[in-house]
Amino acid sequence: MKKLQIITIFILVIPAICGAAEGNWISLFDGKSLKGWAQKGGEAKYSVQDNCVVGRTIPNTPNSFLCTEKIYGDFILEYEFKVDPRLNSGVQIRSQENTKGRVYGYQVEIDPDTKRNRMWTAGIYDEGRRGWLNDLSKNEAARKAFKPNEWNKIKVRAVGDSIKTWLNDVPAADLVDSMTQSGFIGLQVHGIGNKADGPYEVRWKNIRIQDLGVHHWKPIFNGKNLEGWRALPGGTWTVKDETILGKSPKEEKRHGILLTEKQFKDFTVKANFRVNSGDSGFYFRCDPVKGGVSVHGFQVEVDYSQETGGLYETGGRGWVVKPSDAEIPKKKYKPGEWTDLSLSAHEGRVVVHINGQKTAELINDKGRSSGHIGLQLHGGDTMDVDFKNISILSPK
Repeated sequence: MKKLQIITIFILVIPAICGAAEGNWISLFDGKSLKGWAQKGGEAKYSVQDNCVVGRTIPNTPNSFLCTEKIYGDFILEYEFKVDPRLNSGVQIRSQENTKGRVYGYQVEIDPDTKRNRMWTAGIYDEGRRGWLNDLSKNEAARKAFKPNEWNKIKVRAVGDSIKTWLNDVPAADLVDSMTQSGFIGLQVHGIGNKADGPYEVRWKNIRIQDLGVHHWKPIFNGKNLEGWRALPGGTWTVKDETILGKSPKEEKRHGILLTEKQFKDFTVKANFRVNSGDSGFYFRCDPVKGGVSVHGFQVEVDYSQETGGLYETGGRGWVVKPSDAEIPKKKYKPGEWTDLSLSAHEGRVVVHINGQKTAELINDKGRSSGHIGLQLHGGDTMDVDFKNISILSPK
């Protein structure tokens, strides 16, 4: 009896993600009160002093957050801060609160750690979820831009799955991640355990935002039929229970491909998939060709091996990027369980995630720049694979 392998693919397609028009500046802090903000998490003290929001530590309380009551999706955010060198802090963006009151989501770090010569201020940390997503260990200019014991300025631009930061006008983090598209903004006072030599303080001022709307997921598979898709010879594709079912026998030597009729250039896409048997893949920027492979183009590898999440180019370079960490498939991709895959392809930058973990990235790639999206049935293998919830990330 064959073991059922279930995989979830998230496909995001984001057109014109970098073209969001700038809006009007709106102040998030009136300089006099905490109107429009609410505290979550721990019990650190927040107050207003000298036109600043002041956060003060309290021993034996968890991380505390002063959060906007309003939710934001795409935006440009600016603020100034001054932090005690003994205190870690940050500003949450697109963040949320779970049922236990735990705040989680993207955090633009405030890290004055000069003792370890780290200073990853303006790096991006995923609070309460995945940890560091984009530190500044390889960005010497941004690390040196931090001014200890002085006022510093941060700019954040979040549009679709792109989040970029600047520290004192120096480019800092550059993250591609589609896990969360909206949430509140929060000012963090990090917990200090049982330290009693405080309080330590962090101050913020001139907090303002440009609201650029929000991206949302738009289906490119309607869940009812294969309208908008076409099958190339090899295997069969049907629809049942809002799922695309792909099957082919081992005797079939051709690669069966289901292609979108539409072509895509720059996009972010998500989907769910499960492989009941065989070796599959998710094609993008591909075109049909004569012969058994059916298409030439990029493929996100999907199989039982440590190659899952890598990038392969059929009819071209072969393996372009194998997974960046050989342990990722063991930890994040387990046969028989649903798996999330997200794919972002904008100009020469291509980023793949498996269950929220980045597995492959291309920067300034000079290869294919547009083409169809396709689902694969590998030839010469007994194939039984399902796909559903195929969606593209679009501005609203």
